[in-house]
Amino acid sequence: MTTWTDHTADRPISLTAPSGIDRAAHHRLDEAWLAAAWSHPTTRCFVVSGGQVLIDETEDGNTELVMTPSFEAPLTEAHRYFLGIDDEGVAYFALQKDGLPGRMDQSARPAGLREAGLLLSPRDAGLMVHAVGLENWQRTHRFCSRCGERTVIAAAGHIRRCPACGAEHYPRTDPAVIMAVTDDEDRILLGRQVHWPEGRFSTLAGFVEPGESIEQSVRREVFEEAGITVGPVEYIASQPWPFPSSLMLGFLAHATSTDINVDGDEIHEARWFSREELRAAFESGEVLPPYGISIAARLIELWYGKPLPRPGSAL
Repeated sequence: MTTWTDHTADRPISLTAPSGIDRAAHHRLDEAWLAAAWSHPTTRCFVVSGGQVLIDETEDGNTELVMTPSFEAPLTEAHRYFLGIDDEGVAYFALQKDGLPGRMDQSARPAGLREAGLLLSPRDAGLMVHAVGLENWQRTHRFCSRCGERTVIAAAGHIRRCPACGAEHYPRTDPAVIMAVTDDEDRILLGRQVHWPEGRFSTLAGFVEPGESIEQSVRREVFEEAGITVGPVEYIASQPWPFPSSLMLGFLAHATSTDINVDGDEIHEARWFSREELRAAFESGEVLPPYGISIAARLIELWYGKPLPRPGSAL
């Protein structure tokens, strides 16, 4: 039986809370509207570079994206991406640059999504994940996959067009499954990837293959990585994960076998944990919890029944 308390069920997964931003995709091909929006005095923009943005702490202790009016923005025509408008009609743009701008007051700092996603408001986190996803795609898809010609940016950053063959290329999203696997004793299966630090355990995950359903992918990945067969599969939630271009599809899955046989290529070690065993391992520091921004942490919490304990805690 899976434990899913009201407390854990109500907490939003990072990067998925309503942002209050309407992406307004119908405006992306309207150059006149985009030009007017960019020149409007209420428009705000921020720079994204290498997956990072500038963040700053406010006087009330919150953290926010460093944004400026468009008329104060660094010059860039080609790499200006329209992200949407809020309920008050404010338009937001991201500017892709080779580096982040300096700050006179030195109070702002660069941050990637793993850090900033936990600190920013839903609005700012939603804007950042959109911008980082576009930047990752733009940097790696500059040439046409059909004819090899350099492509040009269109639709306010959401299309790349080939001037030679006319092909249109769209941002890539790779579906991946991530699953909390439990057995008849209500233990959870956690694994450690080969490149992770000692003690870092998390749920198993993998990419969906062509011609495969997501349920089939869950069963295949668990068997390939840990040698465990899976029966019932229940979808829980999804999370955008632009590292560089994934969409994580979260599941609870029930194992029909328990003998572990790791593949050794992706998973170095896998273990079954009861709640008491996992609590003790977290508290002692023997096991390090997954990153708090990841849907993996929330899937484990759904089984655990409350927020995961941290090293040295006494939950």
